Amino acid sequence: MPAIRLVVTGRVQGVGFRAFVERQALKRGLRGWVRNRRDGTVEALAIGSDAMLAEIEEECRRGPRLSRVDRVERFLADDDGSADFRQLPTL
Repeated sequence: MPAIRLVVTGRVQGVGFRAFVERQALKRGLRGWVRNRRDGTVEALAIGSDAMLAEIEEECRRGPRLSRVDRVERFLADDDGSADFRQLPTL
């Protein structure tokens, strides 16, 4: 199954970004996870169809209302076997 890892930079912590990504991913039937990183970014692994991965990337570029997204880096990733989509602790 196709998978991508997204790293989102900007005002993305303390604004509900992880919950936003989780809702958007579940709505699209994606598997994976989202977490804050100590460097102030948000990282997500999304696993699903190419079309749904494109949609979640676009949602991350938009972000929730209180966020400010400066950059989204996209990397190809491996399916880690996640059964659903969830929030992970900060790394």
